[in-house]
Amino acid sequence: MTNKLKQRENYPTLVIHSTDNSFCFGYRKNNNIESDEFFIKKFDNDLCNNLIYDLNKFISKENLQKINKLSVSIGPGNFNASRLIVVLARTISQQINCPLECFSSFEIMAKRIASKNNIFTNKKSFWIYKKLKRKGFIAGKYEICHNEKTSSDLVIRETVLPKVVKEIESKELFFEAIYDDKEDLKELLNLSNKNLLNSNVDSWKKVLPLYPMSPIN
Repeated sequence: MTNKLKQRENYPTLVIHSTDNSFCFGYRKNNNIESDEFFIKKFDNDLCNNLIYDLNKFISKENLQKINKLSVSIGPGNFNASRLIVVLARTISQQINCPLECFSSFEIMAKRIASKNNIFTNKKSFWIYKKLKRKGFIAGKYEICHNEKTSSDLVIRETVLPKVVKEIESKELFFEAIYDDKEDLKELLNLSNKNLLNSNVDSWKKVLPLYPMSPIN
């Protein structure tokens, strides 16, 4: 292993996540889950300013400069929150020359939902959906990549990025999206660290919020 790869393994990871009514930060050092730190807060009337303020409280400027990998959830979730956390993540990534990776919030919860519903069969697929206030759903499709006996070993691939659909096929498996701030932060940290050595510092340019619907829906 080269010195550069060794150096990458010894640096911390920062993740930023948001749901319908909260935003969250997660931090892990040396890919050690025992070092995990979390910050979870419900939205207030000044999310834009408080997002920066709370990040500064969560992680020092010195530790932020040492971040070696940054990951962010891009939605679906609260429209404004998704936009703000992606802008924040892109800015940090560019300023500290750090790789940035993104995941949909449905992909982050997919392993938890598969485990809860005992879906362990290789190549078996299922949908995660969220009902819209008006007609239709936001839905994404997920596939079990490996046939494993325990939930901790599951590997899941997102085959259809969350999008608006009029209805869900009754012949297929589908489960409602349920956010769990702490568990989803843990999974986002896990996903981020799995791809740690395969990232490039210009990756922030490709990270955009996921807007499967208009902000007024």
